[in-house]
Amino acid sequence: MNRFLSRTTMMLMTMLAMISHSAIAENAIIVQSTTSTANSGLYDALLPQFTERTGIVVNVVAVGTGQAIKNAMNGDGDVLLVHAKPAEEKFVADGYGVKRFDLMYNDFIIVGPTTDPAQIAGGKDAVIALKKIADKKSLFVSRGDNSGTHKKESALWRATSINITQHSGTWYRETGSGMGATLNSAAGMGAYTLTDRATWISFKNKGNLAILIEGDKELFNQYGVTLINPEKHSRVKVKAGQAFIDWLTGPEGQKAIDDYQLGGQQLFFANARK
Repeated sequence: MNRFLSRTTMMLMTMLAMISHSAIAENAIIVQSTTSTANSGLYDALLPQFTERTGIVVNVVAVGTGQAIKNAMNGDGDVLLVHAKPAEEKFVADGYGVKRFDLMYNDFIIVGPTTDPAQIAGGKDAVIALKKIADKKSLFVSRGDNSGTHKKESALWRATSINITQHSGTWYRETGSGMGATLNSAAGMGAYTLTDRATWISFKNKGNLAILIEGDKELFNQYGVTLINPEKHSRVKVKAGQAFIDWLTGPEGQKAIDDYQLGGQQLFFANARK
């Protein structure tokens, strides 16, 4: 009898553990995300508020935008949050996402050494600035990782009509790394680079780098959020994922985004439109 009770108790405990694990799993989502939102500390400010409100735990996979989109296409997550609108719209058009929402924005900037060998400081045209850098063969460091920042940089180089691949490994260097590592390389080499402003504000090792180009409308940096399509991947947690999107794009989430600051500077500006 004791052996039977012991076995029954173990079975009940196992069943309860399985039910508990299932509940926890159902109450947690994975967000495939760009690195800037994570590295800037934004998630540290937002996610506890969302979890407190809903009980849903958010696990963030922070990689470059290109990799985040690939991961989402493979069904490795529930929500996609990145900053490359044309690629995001294609993600939805190809059936991998349900609907994309604008979420927030900031801008890109070109930073470089205070000595400014290409003499671009104070300009308002990013394309002209890149042409000057190329003409002087001044060092420029690129992420080269298909991230949202790299996509923007590539578009700007295309606008210069310069085939930048011909200069790879000379004055044009590619790190294949994230924004922090690329900024570290630029600081170490006294080179120019393109960065999102949020990462720049949170970056500690600025060295002799300074903001040299800002304010160009071409440097606008829009972020979007999309539910991964459950018709492609049945394991997507639709209810919890949509709850996260609804919170982010709703009044509470939008206010939390606007309220987030570092050193008295606002990093992201909410602009969701449902």
